[in-house]
Amino acid sequence: MDHPYGRLIGFRITAQGQGTSTLELDARDDLMNPHGVVHGAALYALADTGMGAALYGSLVKGESCATINCAISYFRGVTTGTITCTTRVTNKGRSVATLQSEIWNDGKLVATANGQFSIFARR
Repeated sequence: MDHPYGRLIGFRITAQGQGTSTLELDARDDLMNPHGVVHGAALYALADTGMGAALYGSLVKGESCATINCAISYFRGVTTGTITCTTRVTNKGRSVATLQSEIWNDGKLVATANGQFSIFARR
């Protein structure tokens, strides 16, 4: 699937299965905040998109999804290397799914996110 926002910030969907996904993003100067670490919005984008990608793998034909809520907790800053976001569906009902993402850099957990997505018939 073409992802214009993904192209803008440079993330890659490297794995997508039924209820799981993995995304990667390289730390770059243009993603840094004034403190010299990757901006939190870039990490949030990984989690939110990872959740959508994980859920899409478990939807049936004609269904789509959208973020209802996504809460992220940041643990440490990222200055270099590849950032990896792994996501899994933790519960999928008929109209709402709950998901969890972990964001890693150089073997260290840098953030976690929990979200709920609406599941609905595609127009």
